[in-house]
Amino acid sequence: MKRILHVVTNTGHYADPAHPTGLWLSELTHAWDIFAARDHAQDIVSPAGGRVPLEPRALKWPLLDASARAWLNDPARMALLENTAAPDRIDPAAYDAIHFTGGHGVMWDFPGSAGLQAITRAIWERGGIVASVCHGYCGLLNTRLSDGTPLVAGRRLTGFSWTEEVLAGVAKIMPYNAEAEMKARGAQYRKAMLPFVPHVVADGRLVTGQNPGSAKATARQVVRQLTG
Repeated sequence: MKRILHVVTNTGHYADPAHPTGLWLSELTHAWDIFAARDHAQDIVSPAGGRVPLEPRALKWPLLDASARAWLNDPARMALLENTAAPDRIDPAAYDAIHFTGGHGVMWDFPGSAGLQAITRAIWERGGIVASVCHGYCGLLNTRLSDGTPLVAGRRLTGFSWTEEVLAGVAKIMPYNAEAEMKARGAQYRKAMLPFVPHVVADGRLVTGQNPGSAKATARQVVRQLTG
């Protein structure tokens, strides 16, 4: 049995409080289901600990699939999102992998979290897997290794593209261009030829998925890494 730490956002709105956002639920549930099917232990952490807001768009048809709906209808699982652990409650040595989920909220609270950076660095440097899906890669923007180099420098990865931001109609209200910021840190960003289709990039122990539709494939790649 392996242990996986999921990372979720505490941010419930864009810069304009009238524009809600939060965790894209299926990006958590798809991975959770795949890890649970293999009896891996799982925990959830957020930058501040406590409650996790949910992205409203992800809770509507056709984006609300059976996996996310089952979570919404399970009080025990919903309770996990009401009382997530803060980074200072986490022992990185207990985990074999860390998995950053998305939703636009992460763009605000993932990059500046020194606690998440420390956990990620510790898991990576002891040979663990670092994974992200969609906007979750924002959590890797400012993570540096013990020698001071960015974890993503020179590594192939993917995440929600700027083209997808434009097509989703939200580019003008983004706090930054995550794709461009990754490239500025030396990452070798990759994306699928078509937007919104599943796309996963694995560069050794770094496993990243481009968009919500990539959540299952990303989790399956993490499983392969854990059992390889």
